[in-house]
Amino acid sequence: MTEKEEETQQTADLREAVEKSLQGIRPVLQADGGDVQFVGLEGKVVKVRLMGACAGCPFAQLTLQAGIERRLKAEVPEVERVEAV
Repeated sequence: MTEKEEETQQTADLREAVEKSLQGIRPVLQADGGDVQFVGLEGKVVKVRLMGACAGCPFAQLTLQAGIERRLKAEVPEVERVEAV
């Protein structure tokens, strides 16, 4: 496997792990009328979009950092941070 192929595989593995972790977070957000959409990766930075009630919630930043980012970092240690887009 070439270095480029290995990097591509690592990115695919990271993407899969992030999406799996987000699936575990969704039910909590959906219970309050919100949701989170995985937008993509930039290196080890996860880009998400808060949707529904979460999009306009005054606690959205807290949800992003204390909820989503904390869980993603715990379950996927390669993640450096999570940003809303």
